[in-house]
Amino acid sequence: MAGAQIVVPCFNEARRLRADAFSAYCARVPDVDFLFVDDGSADETLARLRELERALPGRVAVLALAPNRGKAEAVRQGICAAFKSGAELVGYWDADLATPLDEIARFRAVLATHPRVALVLGARVQMLGRLVRRRPIRHYLGRIFATGVSLFLQLPIYDSQCGAKLMRNDAAMAKLFDEPFCVNWTFDVELLARLIRLRGRSAARESLYELPLERWEDVAGSKVGAGDFAVAFMEIARLWRRYGRGSE
Repeated sequence: MAGAQIVVPCFNEARRLRADAFSAYCARVPDVDFLFVDDGSADETLARLRELERALPGRVAVLALAPNRGKAEAVRQGICAAFKSGAELVGYWDADLATPLDEIARFRAVLATHPRVALVLGARVQMLGRLVRRRPIRHYLGRIFATGVSLFLQLPIYDSQCGAKLMRNDAAMAKLFDEPFCVNWTFDVELLARLIRLRGRSAARESLYELPLERWEDVAGSKVGAGDFAVAFMEIARLWRRYGRGSE
């Protein structure tokens, strides 16, 4: 299997799931498939995902987890399954499509033209000529958090938490997902810490690429609130105790 497989973690997304957008994208792009991971939803999410799976056989698959495991474990289990699919590229994407699916092509282009890059991270950068709309409080708290992450990782990362990422399907990347993450909200940061520990900071830096998104928009009903930033900082402290400053 060539192409890409994108993992979409879902928890109580029945009202926000844009099945029409996924169907339209699959009709336009023949070599990108989706693996939806239902994380023990209490609403009709799983039923809606099964409908989409039946409507798009071979293009959409569903992995159902029960009970709820949290986004970090839902992504990890989905990515582990995606690595085994044989897809050339694997990644994960937020179910609310705050990052439009059409951005996937730009992620793939980076990996196609930068052979040393192993992981592309979407970055929500508010720049002229781009449509990036975030609530002010989330934007400013996010900038404070990003500063803390940069100090922890000793990498000039702008946006570790964007829910759009794409990577190569190789043994080294798969190894990063072997064990459950020790945090939930900030598992993206732990993923980078594992990469640094595995490859060393210099090599890790060369294998990462932050791609400023053309479009990103806060979607109503987001499960991330201002209070979660306090939890995120506590998780960074936990990561510091576990990983320290990583390898040089």
